[in-house]
Amino acid sequence: MILKELLDYFNIDVVLPEYLYEETFNEVFMKGNLSKTDNTYEIVAETRKDVTHTMIINPDDDYPVIISSLLPNGRTNGCKFGKSNGDLVYI
Repeated sequence: MILKELLDYFNIDVVLPEYLYEETFNEVFMKGNLSKTDNTYEIVAETRKDVTHTMIINPDDDYPVIISSLLPNGRTNGCKFGKSNGDLVYI
C-alpha cells in the first residue's frame, strides 16, 4: 500500500513532499485507529503478535511522516521520512 492510498482511506487532506505519496507502507495501518491533534494525524494499529505500529503524519515537521513500532519486549524501532527523498532516519 502506498501512502496516498492510506491518506485517501482515512480522508486525510495534507500537503506533503511529493515523493512521500508513493512510499510504500505496511497494510496493517488500514486497520488502525486514527486520531488528530491540531495538524498532526496519528494512526495506531496493533498486530496479532502484540506489536503496536504508529504512523505520525505532520506536514509542518522536518520529518512529516514517522513510523514507530513498539515490540512485545518493550523495544521500539522505526524511521522518520524527511522533506526530501533520501532523508531517512532510523530510530
